[in-house]
Amino acid sequence: MLVTISRYSFPYEAQLARALLESEGIPAFIADEHTINMQWLYSDALGGVRLQVPEPYVQAAQKVLAEDREQALVEQQDIDIRHCPRCGSANTEYHQIGRRWAFLVFLGINFPLFPVRDGILCRDCGRVSKS
Repeated sequence: MLVTISRYSFPYEAQLARALLESEGIPAFIADEHTINMQWLYSDALGGVRLQVPEPYVQAAQKVLAEDREQALVEQQDIDIRHCPRCGSANTEYHQIGRRWAFLVFLGINFPLFPVRDGILCRDCGRVSKS
């Protein structure tokens, strides 16, 4: 019997999770993927795309999906990590500065006048700075 261990709004998210589980030797199946691909408005009504595994693999699958492998990927790809200028933390993520204002100006005058720039958001102190 298959057990639903996770639900996703978009089919590609479920496919990524399924691939991760299968790379760990855990058989995984996706339900309602094609229905939602054909009519995405049904996603909320159906409860999203369901990721299912056989009963004996439930705990192992949940453990694999809960792991944070970001640091290993950063080390493997040798990515330059941006540090926060305020607190020096490496716990940062990409952030677009001015995106909200650009959207509001576009709604107001139907023309994009406000510039959007790349920036860094610190997850520790919350500061947004230019990259």
